[in-house]
Amino acid sequence: MAEPSAWSPYAAVLASRMRAQLSYPTGFALDVMGSLLIAVTEFGEVWVIFHNVHVLGGLTFDAVLVLFGLSNLGFGTADLLFGHLDTLPVFIRAGTLDAFYLRPLPVLTQLMTSELDLRRIARMVVFAITLVVGLRLSHVSWNLHNFALVTISVVFGTVIFCALFVCAASLQFFLINAPELTNSFTYGGSYASSQPAAIFPTPLKLLFGFLVPVVFTGYLPTLALLHLPGPELLPAWLAWLTPVAALWVWLVALVLWRWGTRHYQGGGG
Repeated sequence: MAEPSAWSPYAAVLASRMRAQLSYPTGFALDVMGSLLIAVTEFGEVWVIFHNVHVLGGLTFDAVLVLFGLSNLGFGTADLLFGHLDTLPVFIRAGTLDAFYLRPLPVLTQLMTSELDLRRIARMVVFAITLVVGLRLSHVSWNLHNFALVTISVVFGTVIFCALFVCAASLQFFLINAPELTNSFTYGGSYASSQPAAIFPTPLKLLFGFLVPVVFTGYLPTLALLHLPGPELLPAWLAWLTPVAALWVWLVALVLWRWGTRHYQGGGG
């Protein structure tokens, strides 16, 4: 009989979470519809803007569809995988985080696999459709160059947002009850990533381009796919350095996480 793998406990927890959600079909269907409505509303904001402005930051509506699809698809996937880390303050205040320390498994991976909100997949479908439509309207050909760029952007864009969720969770060990502050880096970063960075003043270009590099998740790949030059400080060729940006954010995330878990003294400390 084969021995269970190291991931077997996590797989068992995730399977139980999914069964629990699917055991109430009506409630699950309503949750999915609500998630779809949120995604459509977010897209509606883009449509309203371009109903009044034909070009924003050098991008037309077709180009912004690509930007919106790329950035939100990466964030949506990260939100599915890591978004529930924003419940960490609840565990800290209730003292239930101590139970994670008692198990012979890494605390971060336990938190990562403690929940899987399937309704978020509905948003990802909307974003994927938006991306495909945007690429088609922008006449982006599916050659090897563009396929590789889209793949890199979606995969490592997801990795960047996952790292931002870890950074935000790490700070909760010190802030305890300040999710609004840390959400400015996660959900605020998602909003910034779906905007043409050319409209940002220089300080924000530096912030979202290099410190919290969310422009790598959508804006820079859009420029590269459409052969646009890009604004000052953010040339289009930087899109190929998205894996480097992802590595940078994860290094910061792991340092903060290690610092935070060592700072934690338990429910009473």
